[in-house]
Formats: sequence, structure tokens, C-alpha cells
Amino acid sequence: MEPALKKSRSDSKNPYLSHLEDGSDGLESVSSNGLTRRATTVEAVEKAENGPNNPFNGIPFSEKYFAILDGRRQLPVHQQRDEFLKLYHENQIIVFVGETGSGKTTQIPQFVLYDELPHLTNSQVACTQPRRVAAMSVAKRVADEMDVKLGEEVGYNIRFEDCSGPNTMLKYMTDGMLLREAMNDHALSRYSCIILDEAHERTLATDILMGLMKRIAQRRPDLKIIVMSATLDARKFQKYFFDAPLLAVPGRTFPVEIYYTQDPERDYLEAALRTVLQIHVEEGPGDILVFLTGEEEIEDACRKIALEADDLLREGAAGPLNVYPLYGSLPPNLQQRIFEPTPEDTKSGHGRKVVISTNIAETSLTIDGIVYVVDPGFSKQKIYNPRIRVESLLVSPISKASAQQRAGRAGRTRPGKCFRLYTEDAFRKELIEQTYPEILRSNLSSTVLELKKLGIDDLVHFDYMDPPAPETMMRALEELNYLACLDDEGNLTPLGRKASDFPLDPNLAVMLIKSPEFYCSNEILSLTALLSVPSIFVRPNSARKLADEIRQQFEHPDGDHLTLLNVYHAYKSSEGTSDWCWNHFLSHRALISADNVRNQLRRTMERQQVDLVSTPFEDKNYYVNIRRALVSGFFMQVAKKSANGKSYVTMKDNQMVSLHPSCGLSVTPEWVVYNEFVLTTKSFIRTVSSVRPEWLVELAPSYYDLDDFDNNKEVKSALQKIYQMAARSKKGSRK
Repeated sequence: MEPALKKSRSDSKNPYLSHLEDGSDGLESVSSNGLTRRATTVEAVEKAENGPNNPFNGIPFSEKYFAILDGRRQLPVHQQRDEFLKLYHENQIIVFVGETGSGKTTQIPQFVLYDELPHLTNSQVACTQPRRVAAMSVAKRVADEMDVKLGEEVGYNIRFEDCSGPNTMLKYMTDGMLLREAMNDHALSRYSCIILDEAHERTLATDILMGLMKRIAQRRPDLKIIVMSATLDARKFQKYFFDAPLLAVPGRTFPVEIYYTQDPERDYLEAALRTVLQIHVEEGPGDILVFLTGEEEIEDACRKIALEADDLLREGAAGPLNVYPLYGSLPPNLQQRIFEPTPEDTKSGHGRKVVISTNIAETSLTIDGIVYVVDPGFSKQKIYNPRIRVESLLVSPISKASAQQRAGRAGRTRPGKCFRLYTEDAFRKELIEQTYPEILRSNLSSTVLELKKLGIDDLVHFDYMDPPAPETMMRALEELNYLACLDDEGNLTPLGRKASDFPLDPNLAVMLIKSPEFYCSNEILSLTALLSVPSIFVRPNSARKLADEIRQQFEHPDGDHLTLLNVYHAYKSSEGTSDWCWNHFLSHRALISADNVRNQLRRTMERQQVDLVSTPFEDKNYYVNIRRALVSGFFMQVAKKSANGKSYVTMKDNQMVSLHPSCGLSVTPEWVVYNEFVLTTKSFIRTVSSVRPEWLVELAPSYYDLDDFDNNKEVKSALQKIYQMAARSKKGSRK
């Protein structure tokens, strides 16, 4: 970027922005909250957009840019650009409602860029997204539209991946990443405008950000805030943000016919597959979008549909059908495949593509060409029960608002059809109006730690749009106190301050920070990275037995955590080739991702001056030290074998659980530490390792206070024996 672009607006002599100088070319000063701001007219902006040079980097526009520009100006949001700029100049906060396909996510940030010219004041514009997939794909699209390189003038920042640089003026980021920035800069001083997109999704981070924005807005009258939503429940957002003005833009939609089933479906997955193939054979041209609940279900459906479609093509009963999965943990290059062109028609039928997606495709991503939507009516939702401290991902019915969003996806390019695999009666009587905000159904430990780091001590009176249950908040404070992140007065401890710097759950962060005490921080760093990515094990239906046999080569008798570590060490020593991963039924993608996560966490550890050390591999305590370090962070996730010898009982919460079928333990130890509680047909614990009970009372004496176990006599009796043994041992050592 040229030095001239770094100057402030008042003394700018940048030749590429001469038509946007103060004075005669469509610019006037307006007052906003007592501060003078420069207002840009639509005519001046369009003059800049029409070239010949890019106003943000001085490079001549390409032909591709002008082709895209014509399409952008056809979007509904473009028709209200003048109205938007007027509201933007006159108000600090705007609520913007744009239906799916209106162009709000890509165009509004660009309208702001041309108005703010943030590169002349060394500031930035941030646009938050609830999902990583959306942040990456939208940033790429906007970089193309602005004719700049992704990572330069336009970038993105998501957990464990920052694709932005010193010249970045527009940054798409997950709401969680903006929240992390606010921890170190409470006023978010580098930003001139913050756009909260998809606010209707009401993720945990979005809700906290909205409360934070209200506080910052009062301290920083120069900061502009735009809250964007695809919902019609805009009044709630307006009221929350000091009765902010509303601008509503209709989407570019066509009518959608909605079909319901006459009777409830027994198996929604089977019904979805059957419906897709029926559409492919019987309906006119147009692509298909199917909503399913998770990665495993989606991959299974993709395989089955592809096989059936190949049979239909061979028989001449239908045209070619390309099948693409879409879910959060899919790598960016595979996500982009959903935008590939539809296959050509053949004599046997129409060529189409079918995208099988989680609810990411409801609002976060728009796929042109979709004419048919298949909606089974379910999604995976995080549900937290504070009484038993269990957070689970459960398949739950969607809300009416989600059902409407899904149906709207069929009417983007021409009239469409939505096939709801449930009855009309179920839609009207059984579906709730809106999805419950995540803050009402989540464990708040990480959130409380973030709020404390943000300097918010009065958690009860923080301005939540929907306040969480007091019991959930108390559980979070209790957990953080046991982890020594908060002291008995609820203040942030030095350990808590360090833990809040890591983009991890508090127990993982504490384990990582304490690991040098056990001389295994290198190994715990690798393990933390492996626990932060999707499963590294691949178990295809066609070769399950072989996959299990090969996994046994890596298995450690003391548990799954050590098995993961063995895999990672083998992967690194084999130079991590994709062929090696394929032959050993391992996900090359997940292991590369773990490597990237490890590198980022390592940088944070170095910044926090957490030593990277290892016990020599030949030392008999090599694996013992790692298991002790596990207990230092996960002592609240310990289970003891029950009296029947078949199941386990969790500490304090007294929940009967079984080892998950994926666990690799050949024997069932008396005591185990687990990484995850899974609720499916019954309660399971997953990723477990054996631990010694004496470590529990040694490393977490306040949590394993005998007075707290009156409701579990079996566990209390076992702990009493350990305390007695420890006392005798101590007495003997004194003699």
C-alpha cells in the first residue's frame, strides 16, 4: 500500500481518491453524536466504483470486477443504498433487516468502506459471523467483488486461523474472535464500524457482543454499529439498542410451494434420500438443498445418494447428479465445491447438483441455483443441564422461524418447492416460534471467564438481551473457582487471566498452563490440539474391521488420550503424508488441522511464558506424568466403576454412564478421567484414560472434600480410604 494511503483524511492527497476529497464531489460534513463525520453520496461512491483505478490500492480494476459490479447493482440492497447512507450518517446504531438473498452480508460492509475510507485513518471495519464457514466464504467473495487479494485489503479471522494483514481494512470474523479482541482492547479502538451479522442466530458470543456493544457505544460516540438480521423480530433488537432506527430490505425471492407429508415419517433420513431421488427423476430443472443434522449423517447420505444416482444414470432413468456435503468442520476447499456448476442435461434427464448441509445453509451461505429444498425438520442443538453439569448435542425439532428460512432458500432464482418431511399439523402445533438463544442452553464457564477479562464484574446486572438462568451462572462461577481461575470473591486470578488468553475451554487451558509442573507441556500441547479438532480416526462402513485392527497398533493400555498421542507421534515421524494416513485409516485433514492448532497454541504459550518441556520417553513416568496433567484440568470429569462392575458413576453428580463403543480400553479401570459426556440412546463417556484416585485428592483437594460426597456413599468410602492412606504415608515419612 502506498504511503499516501496511510495519511489521515484531512491531509490526504491520494490521486486514486481525488474524486472523494472534501469539497465539491458529493461529500459533506454531518454531525453524529457531537462529532463531525464525512458523508458520502451514492453518486460519489458509484464514481469511485466505476474506476478506472481501485480506490483502496491504486491498481487498475480488472474486467472481472466490472462483470461482478453489474450483478451487485441488481441486488435488492443496492436500491436502498441512499437510504442506508442517510441513516448511517445520522445515527450511531442501526438495525438492518435483510431477507435471505438481499445481499446484506456482502454489500453493507462495502457501502461502509466507501463511506469510512478506514485505510486513511488507520482504522478497520469488522463484520462478525456466527460460523467459521460463512466468515471464510464471504470474505473470499467480497475480496473478488472489491478486486483485491484475500488477506490484504479484505481478510478473515477465525479460531486458529488469521487470514489478515497490516493493510486489512475490512475483516470478516467469527463473533467469538471479536470478543477475544475486546479482552485485550476493551474499547475496540482499532474499529470505526462494527457490523454484527446474522444476529438472529443468537449464539452465545453474539449475545455477549451485543451487551458489550451497548457499553462501548456510550464510551465511544465515534463508533458506528450495525446490527443485521434475517428475521422479522426486529423490534426486540431495536428496543435493546436504545430504540435504534430500522431499515428493512426485501430479499430477491420468488414464490415457494410448500408440501407436507400426510403422516409422520418413521425415519427422516430415509425419507430425505427417497425425496431427493424422486425430485431428481420427476421434477423440472433445478438444484436440491437437503438439511440434515451432522457430519456423520451427511457423509452417509452423500454416499447413498451418489450410488443410487449412478444406477439411475446407467439405466437412463435420470440425468447426472453431483452430490456435495456441507458442514462446519469441512475444509474450505471442499466447502467451495458447493458453488461448482451444475452438470449438463443429458437425453435421460436434467443434470443437477444436490447439497446436503447442516443448518449453516439456512442463512449463513447462499447457493444460487437451488430450486428444491428438502427439510426433515431437525437440527443439532447444544443443551446444557446445570444440575448434572452435562452439555450435549441433541437432535431437536427446528423452530418455525428456521423452517421459514429453509423454505426461502428454494425461491432465490425462480419459483421453487420445499418438501417438509413432517405434517402441517406438526408445523403449526409442535414447532416453537423462535429457536431458544444459546445463552439459555449452554455451559457459561468460558463466557464468565471472558466477561471477567473484559472487566465486567457484575455478571448479574450485565445487560443481556435474554438473561441466563441463575443456576447456570452459579455453576459456571463454581467450576471456575475449583479450577482456581476465580478466587473466593469471584475475582480473576493470575491463572484465570492466563487461561482467558487461550481460545479454549477453561479446563483445557488450565491443563495446558499447569502441564510444565508435570514435565510434559509438549505432550499436553499436542493432546490439546488433537482434542480441539474433529476425530482423527476414520472408520468407513466398508472396512470397519480392518480400521479397528489398524487402530489397535496405536492403542495404549492406559487410555484414549495416550492413544491419540501415539498416533500424533507416528504421524510426525512418518512426515505426515496423505498416503500414510489413508493406509492407517486416519484423517489427514484433521491431523493437519491439529498441527495448525498446535502452532497457534504454542505461540500463545510462548507469549505467556509457559515452558515447553518433556519427560524423557525412556523414563517410566513418561505416560504417568501426562495422565497426572490430565487430572489437573479434568478432575471434575472423573468417574468410578460402579458396584455392578459394568458401568461407571460420575463424581458428585452421581450419573450412571457407560464407556462409549469408540473407547480403546481393553480392561475397565476402577477410576477414569473423560473428555466428553455423550447423550444418545443412553449416557456415555468418550475419550477416557485411567487415573489413580490418590491423584484426585492430591491435585484437587477442595473439589474432593469428603463433606461434598454425602449423596454418593460408595465414592465417599473409596475417597476416605485414600485420605487415610495418604495420612499414614505422611506420618511414616515424618518418622
